[in-house]
Amino acid sequence: MNGPFLSDSYVEETRFGLWFLRSHTWQYRVLRVAIHDLRGLFSEPLPANAVLLDAGCGQGKSFRYLNEVFKPARIIGVDADPHSLTQSREEAERLGLQVELIGSDCASLNLPDASVDLLFCHQTFHHLVEQEQALAEFYRVLKPGGYLLFAESTEAYIDTWVIRWLFRHPMHVQKSAAQYLDMLRTQGLQFGPANVSYPYLWWSRSQDFGLLERLKLRKPKPFGQREETLVNVVARKPLTRGAA
Repeated sequence: MNGPFLSDSYVEETRFGLWFLRSHTWQYRVLRVAIHDLRGLFSEPLPANAVLLDAGCGQGKSFRYLNEVFKPARIIGVDADPHSLTQSREEAERLGLQVELIGSDCASLNLPDASVDLLFCHQTFHHLVEQEQALAEFYRVLKPGGYLLFAESTEAYIDTWVIRWLFRHPMHVQKSAAQYLDMLRTQGLQFGPANVSYPYLWWSRSQDFGLLERLKLRKPKPFGQREETLVNVVARKPLTRGAA
């Protein structure tokens, strides 16, 4: 593991949040589902012998699924929390995976330009205060033609009583799905409708966690008639500078 790390540009998780990130629900119902969904959003074949960066790798619970689904030649994990990196190292050893771990803030990645083929950012961005700087860093380290695998909860989910009570986030930077997509486009990343999904999963409906729908007491709101709680995007860095 390399330093430096821990800064003021991200908001640390609560004790409950850290416990939840170790739970089966997080691993199976959240991480696994998001990674498989992102895989289905690719319009082109996956890069061969890919270098995959897990930005905000936390406790390393994504490593198993990333390795199974994307089969990268190299995995790099970045996180700003030293304790989480220690747990990531233990998780990689338990899985028998070679993972390079770096202590670094997402807004100042300790990685060379154009060094990454796939950059996985799952439920990390809404913890970051310096979101524009982090996205610029993601763009910098991506190779031309490389992909950002972006999966985020939106403000409609983060700004609810249960999430405010159990977790900790910088509320002034939370965004809607449309605002996140605009941010990616402004940075210069490319994607079309086929590269975006809006999962409407039970755990993201914080008012009742979809209970009334499971009991068939209410029909789920269709796309376009609801506030999206999640957005997943596979966005590509242009192959040539200035490409539209």
